[in-house]
Amino acid sequence: MKLEITLVVAAAAVLLNLWLSIRVGRVRLAEKVFVGDGGNEAVIRRMRAHANFIENAPFFLVLLAVIELASGSSIWLWGVSLLFVIARIAHAFGMDRDSKLRPFGVMMTMLILLGLALYALFIAYSGTVFTGTETTTSIAA
Repeated sequence: MKLEITLVVAAAAVLLNLWLSIRVGRVRLAEKVFVGDGGNEAVIRRMRAHANFIENAPFFLVLLAVIELASGSSIWLWGVSLLFVIARIAHAFGMDRDSKLRPFGVMMTMLILLGLALYALFIAYSGTVFTGTETTTSIAA
């Protein structure tokens, strides 16, 4: 199984991470802060947006991969993945100034991670086995 969704979303996550890194670099140059945050609010906000992505993306990608591996590709996994990317972009823009984008990004990220974690637990304990072409239910003897 090639985990198509995970591969595409992991690539998108890398591009998003690079974009966030470039945003930090641009504000560092503009504010002339080259090490640390210099107590500069703009630098701190951009650094935290980048760090927050790095804190959340690995958990999302791991859950996405194991769910896709266990249950196969599905349209709802694509939808959840798109929503995660949108939430992280909204959070990044929301960190630049106080706006509704930041809490939207935070809440969507948390709800997505919670939902995926609960679904992973469901898969683990449901007795459902994905064989690559069909889903079967295992019966314990």
